[in-house]
Amino acid sequence: MKRYVLAGLVLAVLTTVVVGTSLLGADGAPVVLLGAALGGALGLVPDGSVAARAGGFLAGALLAWIGYVLRAAALPDSAAGRAVAALVVLGIGVAVVAATRGRIPAWTPLLGVAAVAGAYERVYAADPSAVASTSVETVTSVLLAAAVGLLATAFLAPAAARDETQTEGRSATSRVAHTDDTATPVRGVPVVDPRDESASVAHPVFTSGAPTTVPAGPRTAPPAAPHLPSHPQPEA
Repeated sequence: MKRYVLAGLVLAVLTTVVVGTSLLGADGAPVVLLGAALGGALGLVPDGSVAARAGGFLAGALLAWIGYVLRAAALPDSAAGRAVAALVVLGIGVAVVAATRGRIPAWTPLLGVAAVAGAYERVYAADPSAVASTSVETVTSVLLAAAVGLLATAFLAPAAARDETQTEGRSATSRVAHTDDTATPVRGVPVVDPRDESASVAHPVFTSGAPTTVPAGPRTAPPAAPHLPSHPQPEA
């Protein structure tokens, strides 16, 4: 918990510095807050590697950007046009997750789409014809802010939690595999409980055909030697 708190404090300080110094523009405070918050969430969730999460977020952001360009170039500015753009963006995002076979967490592209849509929708609605210039500035700002949030949180507590979870999973898998190996009989070899002394043992008998087994009788202890009476030697 202390490391999570430390990650939050680092994120707050870096976001304050970026906003206070206007590194991403004088009017970019809302974009910085949105990007830094989503980047912090991206770093704090221990799901997959940091590179996979960052790649999924970047893929979602680029898909949302393409969706706005598609709306401006080929789709009508109506509910139907927005619905088609959303279908294309989210559908391709699902295809990206499926193509990587789960190595990219499914929620990370959605987070990237939400970052761009939340930062750029108002700007796009004000002037759709200027998408070529306004989208570059907004998307770049939100991605840089998300990178700040990711770097502030990615290498703290979630990494330790992920390592512990993976170690426990590997230990459980090893225990199950060991149990299966010791409990599974070998084909053709009878399984006899060594604690059962009365169990019969099957001896293989090889004939001209397929080998067969003849059960032997129960195990018995060897007969004891007979007791012979001692004869005293005569005295001289």
